[in-house]
Amino acid sequence: MNSFIIEGGHKLHGDIYPQGAKNEALQVICATLLTPERVEIRNIPDILDIRNLINLLRKMGVAVEKLSDEAYSFTASEVDFDYIRSDEFAAKAAALRGSVLLIGPMLARFGMAILPQVGGDKIGRRRLDTHLLGLQALGANLNYDFEKSVCEITAKQLRGCYMLLDEASVTGTANVVMAASLAEGKTTIYNAACEPYIQQLCNMLNGMGAKISGIGSNLLTIEGVGEMHGTKHTILPDMIEVGSFIGMAAMTGSELTIKNTAYDKLGIIPEAFRRLGIKLEQRADDIYIPAQELYQIETFLDGSIMTIADAPWPGLTPDLISVMLVVATQAEGSVLIHQKMFESRLFFVDKLMDMGAQIILCDPHRATVIGLGRRHHLRAARMVSPDIRAGIALLIAAMSANGTSRIDNIDQIDRGYQNIDARLNHLGARIKRETTA
Repeated sequence: MNSFIIEGGHKLHGDIYPQGAKNEALQVICATLLTPERVEIRNIPDILDIRNLINLLRKMGVAVEKLSDEAYSFTASEVDFDYIRSDEFAAKAAALRGSVLLIGPMLARFGMAILPQVGGDKIGRRRLDTHLLGLQALGANLNYDFEKSVCEITAKQLRGCYMLLDEASVTGTANVVMAASLAEGKTTIYNAACEPYIQQLCNMLNGMGAKISGIGSNLLTIEGVGEMHGTKHTILPDMIEVGSFIGMAAMTGSELTIKNTAYDKLGIIPEAFRRLGIKLEQRADDIYIPAQELYQIETFLDGSIMTIADAPWPGLTPDLISVMLVVATQAEGSVLIHQKMFESRLFFVDKLMDMGAQIILCDPHRATVIGLGRRHHLRAARMVSPDIRAGIALLIAAMSANGTSRIDNIDQIDRGYQNIDARLNHLGARIKRETTA
């Protein structure tokens, strides 16, 4: 088991570069299956989930070449269907939630895909209905094997249609868009997700020969094409890591510059942190956060308590709710954190309460945070990371706490954050990685 030992109370200083976006990387790497030609992708983050996906593609027969530390080429000219039908594939795909993004391109190009019961973060139910209903609308057939817990999805020929998605699922939209790109005729998707990562995927697919319009809106139109070709693509900086670094600077009272953030793609994220009283300044494509001993949570215009809630894009991404909650514990004032999209993502707050944070967990979706304003620093504690985002929130808490904390199960953090301990230690943090049997 891997753990972090964190000596709290140290300020950060300097410049830090965000990694490539994890959520975009999962989508665009899977999209390479849509063509037998070579696809180059740059700014790929070196994190556990991405390494596992790339290794899975290799096992499937995709020729993968590492061009540099952050660039790969993928050539899916030959695919091993015997392996895809194997128990090993089912086990490896089930351990990686991002593997669900394989089914759209596999179905579109080869007429079949295997979907195991996928894992991922323990943050409550994460339905796949949007994926499957969308693919069924295009003509897919589902055959579930209850003994093996896998679903075989087949289609002789996908055909375009109009569909209204039951929810604006990011991965659901990605799967349907990839499948529709090679379908016969026109597909119209209403209530599509429109996050920057979906925009990036659509632009990459257009570069491969797809015909997608409405990019950036919740109404996408896809004119199916007969084949797709190779392209080159560069992944955006990870907006979740940018937000995490803003939170770290605020919690530790540090001066920090986050470089090359793709600021115009961050949406409401900077303003959401400003509502917590955090000063930040856009400098070209960078974000400068000055050292700030105190930050005060805003109230609404009528003086009522501020509410921070997640929402589909262009609303606040749910992946930053955990970070914003922990940042609020050391602010002046109170805030209601409302996590609407996942019912178990706030259950890590008991660890923060053990550290001295004043939090009322109202229900699985809402928590009220009474900011201590640094009058009472958090105490060191021993914790376990339940998922990627809670893990980074606990790391931020430990960095600001008095004493030495320990976080176990940091493989969850490694799934989403590249070499995070070394990068933060370079800025002045004191984080030690420990491996035990």
